[in-house]
Order: sequence, then C-alpha cells, then structure tokens
Amino acid sequence: MAFPYMEAIVGVMILVYIFEMYLDLRQRAALKLPTLPKPLAGVVSQEKYEKSRAYSLDKNTYHIVHEFITIIMDSAIIYFGILPWFWKRAGEFLVYYGFNAENEILHTLSFLAGVMFWSQLTDLPFSLYSTFVIEERHGFNKQTLGSFFKDMIKGIAVSVVIGPPIIAIIIIIVQKGGPYLAIYLWAFICVLSLIITALYPVLIAPLFNKFTPLPEGELKTKIEKLASSLGFPLKKLFVVDGSTRSSHSNAYMYGFLNNKRIVIYDTLLQQCKNDEEVVAVIAHELGHWKLKHTTYSFFAFQIITLLQFGGYTLIRNSKDLFQSFGFDTQPVLIGLIIFQHTVIPVQHVVNLLLNLACRAFEFQADAFAKKLGYAPTLRSGLIVMQEENLSAMNTDPWYSAYHFSHPPLVERLAALDKPDKKTD
Repeated sequence: MAFPYMEAIVGVMILVYIFEMYLDLRQRAALKLPTLPKPLAGVVSQEKYEKSRAYSLDKNTYHIVHEFITIIMDSAIIYFGILPWFWKRAGEFLVYYGFNAENEILHTLSFLAGVMFWSQLTDLPFSLYSTFVIEERHGFNKQTLGSFFKDMIKGIAVSVVIGPPIIAIIIIIVQKGGPYLAIYLWAFICVLSLIITALYPVLIAPLFNKFTPLPEGELKTKIEKLASSLGFPLKKLFVVDGSTRSSHSNAYMYGFLNNKRIVIYDTLLQQCKNDEEVVAVIAHELGHWKLKHTTYSFFAFQIITLLQFGGYTLIRNSKDLFQSFGFDTQPVLIGLIIFQHTVIPVQHVVNLLLNLACRAFEFQADAFAKKLGYAPTLRSGLIVMQEENLSAMNTDPWYSAYHFSHPPLVERLAALDKPDKKTD
C-alpha cells in the first residue's frame, strides 16, 4: 500500500494553520492591552496608542478570517483533486483551440493562466476590503477604485510578459538537466534574481509610482555628505510618491557595485519633524550596506534556493507521490508545487531563522547609526514612524519572533538608549 502523501501533507498544512492561529490569538491578547508598554509611556500619546490599537486589531481580525478561508480552500483544492482536474481542463482548453496538449510548456502556461484568473478572483474581495475598508477607516488609503484596478491590471500585464519565458526555461532545464539539474536551476534563478534586482527599479517600479529627484537643498546636501563620508557610491537620490496610494512611510536603497540609489517616500518627508530625523533613517539604511547585510542575505537566499532544488530532484520522479495527488503524469510545475507543500515545516523553520537574522541586522544598523551620532534623531524618527504608521505598540514575543523581520520599537529604543561599552 502506497504511503498517503497527499493526506499527510494536508494534515501538516492544518497543523501549521492551528499553530499560526494560536500565535494570532496571542497577538490579539497583546493588542487588547489598554496601556502602553512602560518604555513608551510619556513618549507616545494615549490618543496615538488608541488609534494604533484599533488599527492593529482590525488587521488582526482580517488576518484571522482570511487565513481561515485560505486554509479551507487550499485543503479542499488538494484533498478533492482539484489540481489534477484543473490540469486536465487546461489540456482540453489547448486542444479545443488547436494546440498540442502534449507540449508541456504550453500545457503549463494554460494551467497557470487559469490559476492566475482563479487567484485574482478569490483574492479580490479581500484586497478590496483591506484597502477600502480597513486602510480607509484608519486614514491610510489614498487610492481610488480606478487606480486600484489600474494597478491590478498592470501587475497582471507584467506577470504575463515576464512569466512565460521564465516558466519555459525552468521546464527545459528540468527536462534536459540530467544529474546536474539542481545546479542548473539554481544558476538560472541566481542570474534571474540579479537581472530582476537591476531592472525592477528602472523598468517595473516606475509603472506603479513616480520617482523624482530629491530637490536641491539642505536635506540633499546632508544625505550626500553622509554617503560620501561612508564611501557609499550614491548616484541618484529619489523621492517616490507613496502618498498617492497610502500614507505609510519608508526609505530604501538599491543598485549594484558603484551605481547605488536611495529612495525616500514622500510620506516620510512629511512625517519627520526635521531633516535630521530623515538623515538618521538614511544612516540606518546605509548601515545595512556598510555592514554587508544585503550581501549576506543574498548568499543566504542562494544557499536556500540550491538546497530547495536539491530536495526537488529527490521527489520529482516519485510516481507514488504524484499519484497520491491524483496525477498520472509528472509535470515539472506540479512537481514543484507538490515539493513546496512537502517541505512546509522546514520552510517555516527557515523563515523563523531568517527573521531572527534580519532582526539582528536591524539592531546592528541602529547601532551603526548611533555610532555616527544619530542616536537621538534616529530614536525620535523611529517613534514618529511608529506613530504615523499606527504600528502595534504591544506585541506578543512569540508572534513577533515568528512573523516580524524587524524588532519591536520597545526593543530598538532600549538598544539605542543602552550606554556604549567603554574600551580601555
């Protein structure tokens, strides 16, 4: 008797869901606390705290409902054989229009077109509610229905343009890769990630947002001076019109080698009390670069990707595994989907470890900015961003460690306030 792979995987999915629901309920209890954490008392106003708490509870409720419906749909799709049924219908669709269903690339693209349609259809109510009810209720949403659907269509168009060539190459590599399949797949994804990293901010991001050079002035001079003092090869400094979609704020940097760029959300410029707070936030971001956090993250991603493809090669020829899911053939894409479901527990452990590493990086970048003399302004800047984004003030430690790549504000402020160790 063959091992019931499909039933076991659905069982694991449900167990993971139960564990994550437990964490959601722990977080909900923390969000319901009526008082600020002691370190934030007198720092954050009670009014801001109440607004933050209401926003966080609304998002928590939404998340719980969304995850409940998602696990029901995902489990049903696997358990009741919807995947093989849909795969067969995709082949019949090709035949109806005169194409060869035996061509795995065409068959896969037909299947993915249906999956995209289904995912857009089922996700749309949740996206609309999140944007036009929750974000609107708490003053963040700046989108109209027109701009919302315009962005959605643009996203679909980008996927339609870049998706098929990528899928086709992956299928060809698997079909012809032989014993070095995992290495070839990893090499392709590695090159692809570099290309996307280079092209996304130049070709794709401008489709959704407007990037304008930061105007000449004191702020630009201060940022350029800071970058120069650290040896950061800053080529361009942009302001992005994030306020056209949301009042959430952020800043980031990107680019290869000696062609680096910094992007500041216009909402961050509006929210910070002065230029020094903005510069302190940039100092934190430059700390990530100086401490090579981006490089470490890139190599960690490459190692994980190589291990994943190595694992995939172990199961891709397992007839029992495919038959357990209702497939008589062994399509490349279906094999990848099944493999992702078989390693769900491992993925969650890896994600937890990555979160812990990212949190350590955040503390190090804060310490870097502090060493440059920006501790007071970074502290006030972090508080402003926390207040204006209505981020959760009280967080459950388990939930935070599992889900958050950034430490809670209380921990970051405590680290900034901690006296530096004296050296002899």
